[in-house]
This record gives sequence, structure tokens and C-alpha cells, in this order.
Amino acid sequence: MKLFIYDTTLRDGAQTEGISFSLDDKLKIVRKLDEFGVNYIECGWPGSNPKDMEFFIEVKKLKLKHAKIVAFGSTRYKNIKIEHDKNLKSMIEAKPDAITIFGKSWDLHVKDALETTLEENLSMIFDSIKFLKENNFEVIYDAEHFFDGYKNNIEYALKTIEIAEKAGANIITLCDTNGNTLPMELTSILRKVKDTIKIPFGIHFHNDSGVADANSIIAINEGAKLVQGTINGYGERCGNADIITIIANAILKIGCETTIKIEKLREISYFVSEIVNKVPQDNHPYTGISAFAHKAGVHVSAIVKNPKTYEHVNPVLVGNERRIIVSELSGKSNIFAKIKELNLDINLIDSEKLQKIVDIIKSKENSGYHFEGADASFELILRKEFMNYKPFFELEGFKIIIDKDEKGFTKSEATVRINVKGNQEKAIAIGDGPVNALDKAIRKASEKFYSVLKNVSLVDFKVRVIDSGGGTDSKVRVLIESRDEKNEWTTIGVSENILEASWQALLDSIEYKLIKSEIINN
Repeated sequence: MKLFIYDTTLRDGAQTEGISFSLDDKLKIVRKLDEFGVNYIECGWPGSNPKDMEFFIEVKKLKLKHAKIVAFGSTRYKNIKIEHDKNLKSMIEAKPDAITIFGKSWDLHVKDALETTLEENLSMIFDSIKFLKENNFEVIYDAEHFFDGYKNNIEYALKTIEIAEKAGANIITLCDTNGNTLPMELTSILRKVKDTIKIPFGIHFHNDSGVADANSIIAINEGAKLVQGTINGYGERCGNADIITIIANAILKIGCETTIKIEKLREISYFVSEIVNKVPQDNHPYTGISAFAHKAGVHVSAIVKNPKTYEHVNPVLVGNERRIIVSELSGKSNIFAKIKELNLDINLIDSEKLQKIVDIIKSKENSGYHFEGADASFELILRKEFMNYKPFFELEGFKIIIDKDEKGFTKSEATVRINVKGNQEKAIAIGDGPVNALDKAIRKASEKFYSVLKNVSLVDFKVRVIDSGGGTDSKVRVLIESRDEKNEWTTIGVSENILEASWQALLDSIEYKLIKSEIINN
């Protein structure tokens, strides 16, 4: 079954609290969605603001391979002639590849929101679609509040989509605009729609009842040819149907044919979340970092034997990867699988050695360490305990001075003394804060010996108080995320002193990078 993917992140997704797209943001996302294989990209309402109209000028300069650029707007205003409607004119002037207009299906909205008659609303739908078709546009008609309208007045709701078909709409999208419809209500409504209109229908669900994705899949199974949604489910109130989850289910579970490059699913999910400055949801289906993470020993033991025991699909298919979690709950199965995953040269047949690793991890976590999100530090522990590890340098001491001037501005100065290959090195650096200064100083002292460190940057720094009841004497856990030109890794430090904990995490980060570079070069 052929399925067309219609993305409305740039229009409906832009209505999310805290999300605002710049012109450059929108153009970047359009390029990425086109590479991903999306069929329709709804890009905004040309008549609503100057920024959207400017976008439609700039987007024409892109050479897209798959996607049609869609302008969005409403049916004509009540009681005016079609040629006088500024909204419809602005959509035509934008010169998109297709136009989506919405009209009212719910008699309550016609009376209370539009404050017009039911007959005038039908004329507004017919006139608008006919006008756009006469101007040679592909027209997608969004039947707004269709399901609520159907439940309130079946005859009228169906009449609105009949009139849209008669006017020449290419496809009619049934919208659950309030997110009020439950899965058990859908099938009978959709089958009635198929008996009423002959042209294809699409669907557009909101997630106010938490079932937008499920409803979308049911509709696809009932014959919907087009599905609308947003990346990661962004949208007003509780969000829209999540096009990421829908695509995966439609392709992998139903067997739909699409132009989507499903192996880029995780990439597009994270790309958009980065642009909108939203933290990716760890447990997001298919693409979250925890979507294929296994922690329970029983699960891991089974996964090693056959991944199908606890994975509903192969993570590689959607651009994700399997992760084995190591924690104080870990048994030998977790450690065994993790060592294989990291490709470390440790004798796994030696049961005493394996038990010793388990004991070390449990002891570390008992003192405050947390390796679920710090694979790099976990690998370093194993290398130091069980492999021929040689430190790249030795710390002789560090000092940090925090200075606040009369204007209230603070600066941090770090001095680091290390021994590198028999050479005494000292470096001083100033940073925005003590950890930033310490990071700069240690790399300044070691970069002339290890040039690969020039490509490493600290991208995230998290602090958590472990035992808050201890007040200022409490232990803190510091997680540092680092990045080079290709990879990211996370390291951890624990201490009653936040600077000592930060130092541990920084040192692990640098040592991890040097080990990986040494392995590659050898």
C-alpha cells in the first residue's frame, strides 16, 4: 500500500510553546526533510505574517528531490466574493507546489466560531477549492474538527467533505483537531467516509487524549493514503501525531510503501530537536537513546542469545543501536555483553575475573558512581583493571582562583601541573567558570604532546547532589559530555568536592580520547 508522508512541523509544530523558527531554521529543516524522503512539507500561512511570505520566496531557491512545498490557509471569509479574499490571494502569490486549506466540519464551530450559517460554510468550502483548482493548484482539503463534527451532526459533517470533493479537491484530510477521538470510535467513522467520497482521504490527529499515533496507524490500516504529523510530535497543547513513530510503524509493521529513507529516522528526529533546542526524549519509540537499551540481567542474557527476545525490531533499521546498561543491578550477563559491545580484549571465560568486574561496578555505584550514561568511564575502569593500560600523563597538582571585581563580574583562573613523558608541564588558563578554566588548562598543558586534543570540546556539564541530606558536605556526581569531529562520549566523577569530581570526569574524557586515537593510529 502506497502511503504519502505529509510533514507539518514548520506550521503546526511551530505552535509548540517555546518553539520559534527563524527563516534559516525553516530552510535547513526543509532540506533535511527532503533528503529524508517526505512527500509534502507544510511550510506556513503566507497571509498571516511577513516571515512566512519571505520563506516562500527563499525556498524556491532550493533544489528539492522529493518534497512538494505546501502553503496553508483557510477557506474564504464569510459573505465576500472569492476574488476579494486576501488570504487565498496570498497563497496563490506564494506559488507553492500545493495548497492546503481548512474548513469547518463541526456545526458548533460554524455557528459559534465563524458566526455564519451552515449553508454559507458549505459555499465557503466549495468556492475556495474551486478557485484554487481554477488557478491550477493541487488542493488538499483539511476537514477541521471532522470527528467531533461527525459525532455531533453526521449528516452535516459528511456534507462538508462531499462538497469539497465536488469542488475538485485532490485529497480530503480528516482532522481530529481537539484530539478528542478514541481508537474504538475510528473504524466505523472511516468506513462511512469511504462510502461517502471516492477520492483518497488523509488523516491529521492531535494528541490531547494520548492516542494520536495509534489513531493514525488505525486510519492507515483502514486505507488512508496520506498521513500528517510533526517530527517528534511537536505541536500546540499536547502536540500532534508523531510522524517519526508513525513512519516506523507504517513501514515496519504494516508494510506500507513510501519514499522515506527509514535508516535516517533517528538522524532526522535528533536534527530537528537540535534546531528547536529541545532535549530529545530518551524513551522515544524507535529513535530514543533508551529505545533499545537493556538493563535487567534476565533481558540481557536473552538478548545475547537472540535479540528478538526483547526487541520488537532491529534498531539498525531506524538508525539506532542496541545498548547494554551497566549498573549496580548488573549481573555477569550485562558485563559480558558490554565487554563484547566495546570490543575489549578481556578474557571472558575467566569467571573469577568477570565476577571481579561485577564487584567493582557495584562498589563504585555504591559510592555514588552511575555508569548508565557514562560508557567512556566504564571502559576506562576495565582497561585500568584488566588490560595493559599506561597513563598518558600524571597530575602533579592543580589550583583554581575565582576572582570577582567591583562590577560584580567573576572570572576563574586554573593552574595545572602535569608530567608528560618525563616532562614537567605547567599551564594557566582563564575560563567562564572553574570547570571551563580547568578544562582549558589541562588541554593547554598536554596539547603539544597530544595534538588530537585540539579537536575535543566539552559540550555538556551536569551536576547532581547524591545525598542531599548532607548539606554542603554532600557528595556530588559530575557528568561531562565531550565531542570530537566524529564522536561523542560521557564521563563521570564523584566527590564531596565539586572541583575534584569535575577533574575526575575531565581526566577520563581526555584519557578516553587519547586511548581511542592510539587504537586508530595503531
